[in-house]
Amino acid sequence: HSHVNVYHTNNYSLEKKKDDRQEKDQSMLARLKRMEEQYEREGQRRTVEAVLLVHLHKHPHVLLLEQGNNRVYRLPGGKLKPGENEVDGLKRKLMSKLGCQDSTESPSWEVGELLSTWWRPNFEQYTYPYLPVHVTRPKECRKLFLVHLPEKCTLVTRGGWDMRAVPLYDLYENQAQYGPALASLPLLLARLHVVCV
Repeated sequence: HSHVNVYHTNNYSLEKKKDDRQEKDQSMLARLKRMEEQYEREGQRRTVEAVLLVHLHKHPHVLLLEQGNNRVYRLPGGKLKPGENEVDGLKRKLMSKLGCQDSTESPSWEVGELLSTWWRPNFEQYTYPYLPVHVTRPKECRKLFLVHLPEKCTLVTRGGWDMRAVPLYDLYENQAQYGPALASLPLLLARLHVVCV
């Protein structure tokens, strides 16, 4: 039974940086189109994402990135470079998505266990926690890792993204709002011994 210490949300200072870089995709359709173009060049897309936990009122919350008014939620992380190691790639992505320029303030990202693997069979919105039998060339493999936050640190969001702590009870079976991968997190975390410090 893995033991995970989770600290109060007040331990973390959240900063927002203005970033002139435009969001790569203005819609899900644009994102799938870009994915298809990348697939032609590089083959299967490998994505890594971080499950970061905090607590509020002794109840675990997952830190999600929320895009402005679109109510789009995602875990911090992103696409690996060809041949890049998953853990190194996730640390690189976390640094670029949530790290400070001042390295003393930035957390040292401690990547823990793999919580789940999701597959995108086609250039469609749907991903599955298994590879459908008939699919021989999946378009994306998406892995969710538990990442342990230090007791205190500063997290910086950029561009049109905000950080939101979402309670497990809100995620549970709430596919309509969060999609299947995020809605499954309470079940995936249930086998861990989460201690709200």
